[in-house]
Order: sequence, then C-alpha cells, then structure tokens
Amino acid sequence: MDATSPPLDERIVTFTYRGWFFLCRAERSDNLTYRPVVRCQGRSDSPEDIELPNDTDEIAYGTEVEALRHAEQQAVRWVHDRTSDGQGQM
Repeated sequence: MDATSPPLDERIVTFTYRGWFFLCRAERSDNLTYRPVVRCQGRSDSPEDIELPNDTDEIAYGTEVEALRHAEQQAVRWVHDRTSDGQGQM
C-alpha cells in the first residue's frame, strides 16, 4: 500500500450488474487472509441495503485483489439467483 492509498477497510469497489449496484470490499480476516464483503444498494422496490451472506463455508484469500474478485462473482451469482437466470450466463 502506498502513502496515497486509503486504509484497507475504507477501500470500496463499486460494481453494477443488470441494474443492481454493489459495494465490494476486502476485509482482513487475520494477518494473512482477506474475506469478501458485498453490500447491495437498495432499489425502489426494496430501499434498504443488503449485505450478501457468505456464499462458501470458508472464505479466505491471500490477497485483497482475490477477495474483491470473489465479491464481484458473488454479486453476479446473487443477481442470477433473484432473476431466475441461473448461473449459466456468467
């Protein structure tokens, strides 16, 4: 991390998929691993934000980038589950 990067817990990647807007971040689990955290922003039909549940039993990634990549994939799967598209269209 360079001097201009915000602290890890403040870095958020925004992600939009099929009209859904997500905030993704990597949360440090310990000194060696990160876990993805995904929050779906509310929409007019459901104005409250939703933090997506973990989608695997043990989520541990060695880098922030890997955790963020998983967070984006998790958001895509979540949308597919709610729009009856299945996961085959990723």
